[in-house]
Amino acid sequence: MTQAMSVLLTQEAAAPQWGKADVTFDGGAARIHLGNGDELRQIQMAARKLRNQGVTTVNLEGQDWDLNRQWSFAQGFVTAKPGWQLNWTGDAATVATLEQRMEAARFARGLINETPENLPPQKLATQAANWLKTLGGDAVSFRIIEGEALLEEQWVGIHAVGRGSERPPVMLELDYNPLGADAPVSVALVGKGITFDSGGYSLKASEGMLNMKCDMGGAATVTAALGLAIRQGLNKRVKLFLCCAENLVSGRAFKLGDILSYKNGVTVEVVNTDAEGRLVLADGLQAASASGAPFIIDAATLTGAAVMAVGGNYNAIFSPDETVLDLARTKAKSVAEKVWALPLEPWHKDMCPSAYADTANSRPVKGGGAGGASNAAGFLWRFVAPEAKWLHVDLAAAFEDSAGALWAAGATTHGVLTIAELLKD
Repeated sequence: MTQAMSVLLTQEAAAPQWGKADVTFDGGAARIHLGNGDELRQIQMAARKLRNQGVTTVNLEGQDWDLNRQWSFAQGFVTAKPGWQLNWTGDAATVATLEQRMEAARFARGLINETPENLPPQKLATQAANWLKTLGGDAVSFRIIEGEALLEEQWVGIHAVGRGSERPPVMLELDYNPLGADAPVSVALVGKGITFDSGGYSLKASEGMLNMKCDMGGAATVTAALGLAIRQGLNKRVKLFLCCAENLVSGRAFKLGDILSYKNGVTVEVVNTDAEGRLVLADGLQAASASGAPFIIDAATLTGAAVMAVGGNYNAIFSPDETVLDLARTKAKSVAEKVWALPLEPWHKDMCPSAYADTANSRPVKGGGAGGASNAAGFLWRFVAPEAKWLHVDLAAAFEDSAGALWAAGATTHGVLTIAELLKD
């Protein structure tokens, strides 16, 4: 059995022989020396340093480990591969909250890091539904709409994107209702579940395709957030819609120049088959709107433009309602996650014009052109009920292609805690 290393926090500077080191060792203990600015970031970076030095088992010890400090350490310490163990400290309530968070994070990481061959659309939907069913019991009911049945219900976006694969596209419609049959829906969640994204006929380069198993990160994030909120006693009705498909090339795949006629009457010209996420989310947002939920949240690994704008440490958020953005900022800060609002104005709906349809799904230039993340949000806005408050989360921080100073390679789960907190309000 591997011996655990004790990890403590201190405000004292390292002894002179350690130079400017922020992690020092004394026997079987490591000390993280705080005081150099952003303490949570420093703690997470220290956890990565310990893992990089081969430390696999730690006990967090001392009086200075509050909830967010422990969670920041965990975010730096965990890896996609097993073989690590982290033991919490603090009172029973703190440890229980950390265990609930870790359960949700493990579920999301397991899905996002899974090889695409082992996670077709139907399996993604089934695993998400079954996990939530184990948490919510009889309060959870669901149905999965698969393949040609999507067309019968006019979910044309999911069907079009997924029809090129031998493994059919699906929509998961899940209802968490602890209040009784007639209770109104308080929140609707929508997640992008592209289990692999080749780009379709707008084919990605090989290096751009390598980590596209993460393109179902939105579906994993909203599912994990709902599961965490249920674990923490959520007592309101929430509907969840996962839009799941493989975007592949075949004789049946959708093509550039195709026009999709959506259930709400909006027509969309496909000018880039690699801008497929917004096509499936359009169906999910319409389903969420039809639920009557006054608050709709969608999450997606949607645009490279968001990553370029905010980097990999923030998730980009969009809403036409400033109060929604303020709420998201407040909730994110309370759980030490980072969000940054990007522009969304009514004219963003018209930034992807088409000569043949109401709108195109992008601009026919690399990456969607300038303002690509806002243009994508403007496209999605067309499919949201006017009376609903709406938050769009572009998950720029959901996945790391390679290990860095803050994260191991793979899923980060950044965004799960923020959405879980928004569900409680």
